[in-house]
Amino acid sequence: MHSSYTSSTRIRILGYGACALAGCLWGTGFYFGRLALNEMSVESMVLYRFLFACLGMLPVALVHRVRLTAHETRILLLSAFFGVPVQFLIQFHGLALTTVSHASLMVGSMPVLLGVAAALFAGERLDLIGWLALVASTVGATLIVLGGHRGAATHGQPSLTGDLLVVLSLCTALAWILLSKKLMHSHSPPVVTAYTILSGAVMLAAWILGPCLLNPWRAVPHPWPAFAHVSAVAWTALAISGLACTATTTLLWNWGIHHVPASRAGVFLNIEPALGSYLGVRLLGEHLGPHAFAGGALILGAAIVLTTRGHEPQPEVILE
Repeated sequence: MHSSYTSSTRIRILGYGACALAGCLWGTGFYFGRLALNEMSVESMVLYRFLFACLGMLPVALVHRVRLTAHETRILLLSAFFGVPVQFLIQFHGLALTTVSHASLMVGSMPVLLGVAAALFAGERLDLIGWLALVASTVGATLIVLGGHRGAATHGQPSLTGDLLVVLSLCTALAWILLSKKLMHSHSPPVVTAYTILSGAVMLAAWILGPCLLNPWRAVPHPWPAFAHVSAVAWTALAISGLACTATTTLLWNWGIHHVPASRAGVFLNIEPALGSYLGVRLLGEHLGPHAFAGGALILGAAIVLTTRGHEPQPEVILE
């Protein structure tokens, strides 16, 4: 009896640790993305990030092979389309026009958006506190956006366009999560995640490399992704983004929430915006004005309230 209790406690601690580590790694995603964006386009950066992520996910897919029905295949492909090329190209085009700090704080609204999506599309009930959290998160996001500049960002400055693109990417992520959850009724989350990332990476490669293959028939050639003059710093940032911030985090998260209550594990999602904004300020010299501080506090406060309540819906899988 004592041995069983000790084992259960150990597993629970490891589960919380896995979720906390996933939150920390997600929090570095925008920082490493910014390092790579200093030397290449958004399309090149996202493509290389997911090629590295595929190295981490391919063994999972090979070990856990599954058969999908035609209906499941359609859901998987639609989920991969929204979850990889659409979400990440929009999100990092937004990052290219704003700061790491602003982008990270905007991502803090994700737990609240998930609660609303569950209420609207999955039949979950959002009570008064849930709606108040939504309002607080919306006000917080508005304050952050108002703290940016109209139009495109100057060096080291946020912009309205960039902040809004990050928010738009979160809306496409909701479609990915809701579609993925349908597949998880019959297949394990790690398998669904691996198949989604691999399928999405193929779509992303076709999207980015397709125009380059038509260069022999173009008057003006389409540029190929940067490669020859990329520094070791950028390659390291890309490898960490793909292997750690995408592949490892999703596997850690999926394992963690299978051993601890999702309603408690969800609070670790809030590490991402807090750590991301901190890295932006401390390592990149960015500045958060009073609007951004107030907005970030509202977003994180709303997310913590929502994710620490036992009966609120929580994501089974996240892709950052």
